[in-house]
Amino acid sequence: MNINSNDFKDIDPGDRVLMGPGPSNVSARVLQAMSAPCIGHLDPYFLLIMDETQRLLKYLFQTENPFTIPVSGTGSAGMETCFVNLIEPGDEVVVCTNGVFGMRMADIVKRLDGKLIQVDGEWGRAIDPEVVRTAIRGKNPKIIALVHAETSTGVCQPLKDIAHIAHEAGALFLVDMVTSLGGVEGAVDSTEIDVAYSGTQKCISCPPGLSPVTFGPAAINALESRKSPIVSWYLDMSMVRSYWGSERKYHHTAPINMIYALREALRIIAEEGLEARFARHQLNHRALVAGIEAMGLSMFVPEPERLPSLNAVRIPEGVNDIKVRKALLTDFGIEIGGGLGDLQGKIWRVGLMGHSSSRKNVFLFLSAIETILNAEGAKITTGALNEVSALYANT
Repeated sequence: MNINSNDFKDIDPGDRVLMGPGPSNVSARVLQAMSAPCIGHLDPYFLLIMDETQRLLKYLFQTENPFTIPVSGTGSAGMETCFVNLIEPGDEVVVCTNGVFGMRMADIVKRLDGKLIQVDGEWGRAIDPEVVRTAIRGKNPKIIALVHAETSTGVCQPLKDIAHIAHEAGALFLVDMVTSLGGVEGAVDSTEIDVAYSGTQKCISCPPGLSPVTFGPAAINALESRKSPIVSWYLDMSMVRSYWGSERKYHHTAPINMIYALREALRIIAEEGLEARFARHQLNHRALVAGIEAMGLSMFVPEPERLPSLNAVRIPEGVNDIKVRKALLTDFGIEIGGGLGDLQGKIWRVGLMGHSSSRKNVFLFLSAIETILNAEGAKITTGALNEVSALYANT
């Protein structure tokens, strides 16, 4: 094969306002940290960075769990990490499914020869804890797993009642925090979460490529008490622990520059403070909803169950989903997401995560969508920005 190097131009995707289901926009500080010189994964300086990253991750998860690390891989790697390390063939595993990512967890359980107990809920609604209690009656589950922030629907799942049910049953409580960590309250220790995972590209506002995980004492005990080998070598935390622990025993070459980036993103979060960060996400979510409803549009999820970091908006009747999203990207540089599965063509998924959760982006999106829908002849009410301005002024 002959290659002309002149055929390959500099990478320049242009400016994007990332308001989809992820990734979110990344601070220049994070990108600058990512560009620092690459050094060895056992270099004394990098070992210091590893320690600091772990401390910052524990702050973010709100946990004292010693084993809190970034797994080398995206959020789906974090999901697999938690399941492959804890499930053995025949283990009863309860998975609550009310969206795409709950279904993905259920798929992994079956692949690991676990005995799946699937608790199905309505897409767009939170799982009823009593349905979980009923599903495990007479069972002996090792794990009860659910998604805190269902990215496919915009549902925020309350955690404490199901955590209580899990522990009453002697089960581990496993939580997907991919679209909530860093944007929505979900303290690991006070909520009694035994094991959780996330992704760097959502509310943390770091490029995709790492998956923070935290294993509590009960999860570590389950890991150490296994009777069968962990089926994944790469994601075997019994070995990875030795690299992130005091032994610093080599397992695989860590993604050094991605960990630089994560450390800086976590430092930005610590500077803002968790309480202020959660409040910012909630305020911008409320403002976006106010503008959407002022136009005469509606949200997919009932108010008490809405996720502030991912907003599911019903597409008005007669409006072409793909055409609107293309206009947002082409004319305004705004990326949002469409619906998945049965929700394809029925909802828009509008992210307000991390660096992308800002007053500026709320106004930009609402003015852009109003302009596009007017041009499409949709029946909407104009002047929605007045409602949004009033909400911000009174907060």
